[in-house]
Amino acid sequence: MNILLQASPIFSDDKIVFGILMLCLAVVFYTSSIKKGIWPKFYKYVPALLMCYLLPAILNSMGVISAKETDTYTIAKNYLLPASLILMTLSIDLKAIIKLGSKSLIMFFTATVGIILGGPIAILLMAKLWPATVDGVGVDAVWRGLSTLAGSWIGGGANQAAMLEVYEYNPDKYGAMVLVDIVVANIWMAVLLLGIGQNARIDKWFKADSSAIEDLKNKVASFGATIKKEPKLKDYIIILGIGFFLTSLAHFFSGHVVTLFKGIPALQDSSLTSAFFWLIVLATTFGLILSFTKARNLEGYGASKLGSVFIYILVATIGMKMDMTLILENPGIILLGLIWMAFHVLLLVIVAKIIRAPFFFLAVGSKANIGGAASAPVIAAAFHPALAPVGVLLAVLGYALGTYGAVLSAQLMELASKFQGVIP
Repeated sequence: MNILLQASPIFSDDKIVFGILMLCLAVVFYTSSIKKGIWPKFYKYVPALLMCYLLPAILNSMGVISAKETDTYTIAKNYLLPASLILMTLSIDLKAIIKLGSKSLIMFFTATVGIILGGPIAILLMAKLWPATVDGVGVDAVWRGLSTLAGSWIGGGANQAAMLEVYEYNPDKYGAMVLVDIVVANIWMAVLLLGIGQNARIDKWFKADSSAIEDLKNKVASFGATIKKEPKLKDYIIILGIGFFLTSLAHFFSGHVVTLFKGIPALQDSSLTSAFFWLIVLATTFGLILSFTKARNLEGYGASKLGSVFIYILVATIGMKMDMTLILENPGIILLGLIWMAFHVLLLVIVAKIIRAPFFFLAVGSKANIGGAASAPVIAAAFHPALAPVGVLLAVLGYALGTYGAVLSAQLMELASKFQGVIP
């Protein structure tokens, strides 16, 4: 029997799926450490981090495992991600992050503009190429569904849900929009991970000055070397104890903060009522507070390395959400999403070339919009663990702008639909 036709994956038990994901990571790290044969040539062009993402995606597409049948992603997102942010932030030099300058913000806002304008442009093009893809009236109007995509790609899940309520898109057709979100966003994620392997070449083409980024990485590396010690079991237990206890505090307080904001009618559809939003904000804040205390010396025992382990596990669970076979299910709406994303990327490249921004700012600025706090730190940490907080801070800004940007994009998409006559 073709496993692609199976109704359910071969393995759906969380305990087994987690073991498979860890084996994928082990295989990638082992093969990438081999210095002879084909592997050095392979990893010269395909970054190890990309393979940590693709192997679970391939297994998901083959029906071996499935993100729909397991909670491993949810667990990694809610427990490992905030813990990793705490451990990777506690040794950060906040002043050095500030010194990264205005280019990071310029690229972030360029990414936002690319999403806002990309939607209506994609509708205008698809109205010529494939009109049936962008038609529909009333609650079935495609632009209404695409508003949820704008909310997700500028902010996150909370903004996406808000747009679904605001524009009242037909829930029965909402699955197609989720499909576009998953497929297109994950394709772009894979491209970015591939680009990280060519970071130096891209920066050279942009004629970018990445000295501030290098200074930050060197400062963290120097600090780590200065306080480096041989870790013992008690040191690992202390590091993990602090990381997960503060994660539990972040969960505790996020619930209370959400309850507070839900009591304010004007904020019902905002990111301020998202528990995950506050979880990330609080976890990052706790890490930043520790960076001003003696706890930052835990970096000498490998705090950021343990944080990186959690990040790689998160990457594997994110990769498991990518089902490559879904691309063939609704090619029209997927093509629309790809056109939308292509405009977003083109605008980023043009602006990066003009202001000579490093590829790091392009990648993190984009993922701070598309993916938010669940993936922006992953991309940032792929450059260097010290840069993870940059991804978090920009992602938080994305959450704040998500609803406003999505509303503007939705109105433009409605105008584009009316202009092309796809809706009355």
